[in-house]
Amino acid sequence: MDLKILIAEDEEITLKHLRYSLLKDGYALTCVTNGLDAFNLIEKEPFDILIADIKMPKMDGLTLLQKVKERFPGTEVIIITGFGSIESAVNAMKQGASDYITKPFNLDELNLKIKKIQEKKNLEKENLALKASLDPPFPLSGKGGPWGKLHFIAKSKPMQRVIEVINSIANSDCNVLITGESGVGKGLVAKLIHHTGLRKDKPFLAINCAIFTEELLASELFGHEKGAFTGAIATKQGLIEIANNGTIFLDEIAEMPPNLQAKLLKVIEDKEFLKVGGTRPVRVNVRFMAATNQNILELVSTGRFREDLYYRLNVMDIYIPPLRERKTDIIPLATYFLEKHAQKENKKFKGITKETLDVLSSYGFPGNVRELENIIERAVILEKNESITPESLPQTIKLFQIETIDPNRIKTIDEINKEYAEKVLDFAEDNKSRAAELLGISRTSLWRILKK
Repeated sequence: MDLKILIAEDEEITLKHLRYSLLKDGYALTCVTNGLDAFNLIEKEPFDILIADIKMPKMDGLTLLQKVKERFPGTEVIIITGFGSIESAVNAMKQGASDYITKPFNLDELNLKIKKIQEKKNLEKENLALKASLDPPFPLSGKGGPWGKLHFIAKSKPMQRVIEVINSIANSDCNVLITGESGVGKGLVAKLIHHTGLRKDKPFLAINCAIFTEELLASELFGHEKGAFTGAIATKQGLIEIANNGTIFLDEIAEMPPNLQAKLLKVIEDKEFLKVGGTRPVRVNVRFMAATNQNILELVSTGRFREDLYYRLNVMDIYIPPLRERKTDIIPLATYFLEKHAQKENKKFKGITKETLDVLSSYGFPGNVRELENIIERAVILEKNESITPESLPQTIKLFQIETIDPNRIKTIDEINKEYAEKVLDFAEDNKSRAAELLGISRTSLWRILKK
């Protein structure tokens, strides 16, 4: 997802450096020089992240943080503070700030903090997507808590089998390895396992192993001591320590460097670890869940992933099938996304036409649930009728939809050629020369096909 970031910073040189770094990384950026202007902007349009200095004119950073979290809790806030004001930063974290950075700060470190927030938001988006594909009344397990009264079922048989596995391990504390293509909902499945299991009242923390350098991933997971590396100005707890008695979800585990694989194996086996730069072991009791979209057995066989770690994580394996293998989930997902994005765009629709649903149902969705949501969001923005029509779908989907065979209406080769040629011509916006080129035939041959 593309992040919209608002920076509130009154120091010109700091603002200039922030702006240059974040624009270079492709973020949509807005900059203001005081807290009041920042709050007024957030009232007018949504922002994913607010980066705010504590000391600013008109409205200080802590007041801005408080007002933003009260009115717009979905906006994540990173506080900027001076080296001597760590206490203020801790206070900001207590008031709901996602993180903080101290001046003078490392721009790479800030970028990683932003990527962590981005990954969190992507996971939340994926969670909503897969949750929408599940309907009552198949109970998972558990009583009480935020998930205890929810019931989930999948329309498709492959997803029903996934739910059955989740239900079967509700009273187990085993480690779990979740596999499947990108965008299928591995993160939500991990959450469901946690929130219906023995540790449901304890922390659930997730991290994407692919977005960090080895040094920073080690710091995020295991924490570090003051002075352990450049920029480590204070002792920091790692996620494994923070999640003690709870669950750690390691997404993209196959991207974890070999040295960290060995350190993670020790945590699983000995239930203790050393912080980066530390000498005293930290004792923990953590359940591990991991996910990957790669063929991890192939990585094990080629030595790129530790075999002993694989077996420690893979006590229970769960495979999430791609959307193309669970076609009956497409329509309820599309309906959910329509309601979600229609509300976001302040539009009203009666629904999705049958022709549109037919096109969606026949498409392969290489991007899985994420791609489906993007398609529906695009259609909501473009559609001018009271229902979503095929005209609001991307041309590539309409062009390459898979056509099933109707035994009562077998088409001739000429009919199929003509229909496909018409679709290519539509894709080429009635440019016959371009359509003929795409089809690999002459313009005269295209004319003959269309005439038939």
